[in-house]
Amino acid sequence: MSEPRPVPSRRELVRGGAATAVAATALATLPTAATAQRPSVSMRSTDRPRTLTAALPAPPDLGVIVHNRCAFGPRPGDVAAFQALGSDDTGRLTAWVDQQLAPGSIPDVDVDNRLSAAGFTTLGKSLTELWADHVVANPPWEVRMQPLWETRAATWIRAVYSERQLLEVLASFWHDHFSVFGPDYWIGPVFVHYDRDIIRAHALGNFRTFLEAVATSNAMLYYLDNYTSSDAGPNENFARELFELHAMGAENYLGVMSQQDVPLDGNGIPVGYVDGDVFEATRAFTGWTISNDSNNPDVGNTGEFHYRADWHDRFQKYVLGEFIPSDQPPLKDGRDVLDRLANHPGTARHIAGKLCRRLLGDDPPQSIIDQAATVFAGAVAAPDQIAQTVRTILLSTEFQSTWADKIKRPFDIVASALRAGQADFPFVLGDSDYDSFSWRFSQTGQEPFTWRAPNGFPDHRDAWTSASPRVMSWRMVNWLVDVTDDSDNFYLDVLAQTPAGVRSATELVDFWIDRIHSRTLPAGERAELIDFMAQGYNPTFDLPLDTDDDIQERLRSLIGLMFMSPSFLWR
Repeated sequence: MSEPRPVPSRRELVRGGAATAVAATALATLPTAATAQRPSVSMRSTDRPRTLTAALPAPPDLGVIVHNRCAFGPRPGDVAAFQALGSDDTGRLTAWVDQQLAPGSIPDVDVDNRLSAAGFTTLGKSLTELWADHVVANPPWEVRMQPLWETRAATWIRAVYSERQLLEVLASFWHDHFSVFGPDYWIGPVFVHYDRDIIRAHALGNFRTFLEAVATSNAMLYYLDNYTSSDAGPNENFARELFELHAMGAENYLGVMSQQDVPLDGNGIPVGYVDGDVFEATRAFTGWTISNDSNNPDVGNTGEFHYRADWHDRFQKYVLGEFIPSDQPPLKDGRDVLDRLANHPGTARHIAGKLCRRLLGDDPPQSIIDQAATVFAGAVAAPDQIAQTVRTILLSTEFQSTWADKIKRPFDIVASALRAGQADFPFVLGDSDYDSFSWRFSQTGQEPFTWRAPNGFPDHRDAWTSASPRVMSWRMVNWLVDVTDDSDNFYLDVLAQTPAGVRSATELVDFWIDRIHSRTLPAGERAELIDFMAQGYNPTFDLPLDTDDDIQERLRSLIGLMFMSPSFLWR
């Protein structure tokens, strides 16, 4: 056996040279939306033709697809556990989906223990307690924002360690769909309530119920200014986004047109909405505000939803082809609008399309969007309407045959790296490594709950294939394999997880490919990783991994590179 020559330290490699060259492949070979072509899925008629400039991988085993799109990446053993669920892919997928769609039946002991050990103090507070402690008491900024910061840390814990992975993916989806800016002065103090009682409580439930929960939530009322909306000063922000983002979608907006001129579908329903519908809906939601005035005993200051009849525009309105009579009972005008939106075919298509884009790919086939929209519309009164729609998407032929039409966003990259590496990371406020983690991750552009616009973080590859989010994500995962606590123990302990009999460059690469990817890699990617680990020497020779600090650093660099290899980024 030849003695390996001295090699640069990991930190030297990360700054440039071999590691930079290999990691750059993740940018250079990852097709963008303009150059990639989906395998095995016909393009929708509205899609522009694409030119194939980079080879795309064939779909891997279904268990790999499931855990990369319906979960935040597989942990060691997850794909094998999926295989054990049945005798064929259809049976296995059905069993997995049905289990995940009943999250309350899945024990989540590890998450419960980690949340308890983290010492969080706000996650169990009611809305009125949050308001009293973090708003009315006028505490220092770090106390005021504590509910937001604890929710963010808990979100990481759940994404990385929860057994209820589909719920976590859907919670992320709905946070984007009903997006609010968490660090807002008024929203941060009640963010526990928004995450727990609005988003998570309705993530698999009935969409009409979900809409009203959002419309009456403290966070959304502040974010889109409806808490100020009155007959004397109507504010259309909420009504506009309700139509354009939350329900029917911008694709059903017909622009400047008289309401009476909007074409009707076969059932006599307007095919889309116009500005007149938004203006009239704005009037319907006047008086929907918050209990936030200690000087007015009729309003109070509890932070809860409050209806002010004296602010409400009581006269008749006309929305989506139907009149709303004047002088209806409290809240009835707004609820009529929510009913019309929840039942509109455009809403079914919009929500189905967004769910398909999250769970399948950036350009899902129109066939599965139509199928999901039909289920959504047919289950409009069902308490599990969303769960039925998600089940339809996940059990479709299109789901099983689609791969590489989506890439991981920064949150997906980091969460899946922590899961693949079986990291034991302290998501604890005040911990120096978590503080560093949070600061570093904020540089990727996807710090949870910080998207300022109401449309949520983008869910298509174009937004995330530029150099900035890719490089910052690469730096983040390299830091993860290197960071240690005060006892010099690695949170993602690469060396401890490498078997004693695995020591050559080839063996090390193949072992960790299986651990991280749960599948084989394209020959070119595998060869580059072996070359990096071998550093010019025979890749079949054993390396002194147990005694050489530089070799250990190089192995950690190898894992960091794998976390940014093209194959790790596919969903």
